[in-house]
Amino acid sequence: MIQRLAEEQRLSGAVVHGGLVWLAGQVADDASLDAEGQTADILRQIDGLLHQAGTSKSRLLSVTVVLADIRDAPAMNRAWDRWLDPAAKPARMTVQAPLVDPSWRVEITGVAALGGTEAPRA
Repeated sequence: MIQRLAEEQRLSGAVVHGGLVWLAGQVADDASLDAEGQTADILRQIDGLLHQAGTSKSRLLSVTVVLADIRDAPAMNRAWDRWLDPAAKPARMTVQAPLVDPSWRVEITGVAALGGTEAPRA
């Protein structure tokens, strides 16, 4: 069974299949924020999608962070470090690349495992 969450016109916010949650690239709802604020906004969205799928950030396996400007890495890392479960750090890669909307400074995607004590939600 394939479960699609937070469907939009062109994509799903997450897809659940084979015991995994595949996150689409998440961007800030408020693009006027700086890189730290955008990152915090995105991580909040990721928490929501993972909860909807029946898992949590402690089950993240891999994360890719895309920065429009790599000089925003320290700001992104401040928000990341506040959010991160230090007992369950995922593999992570951070790269610089142009983003579709020039006001976006950060985009984050990842893969999480299902399981644990939470049940998947419809």
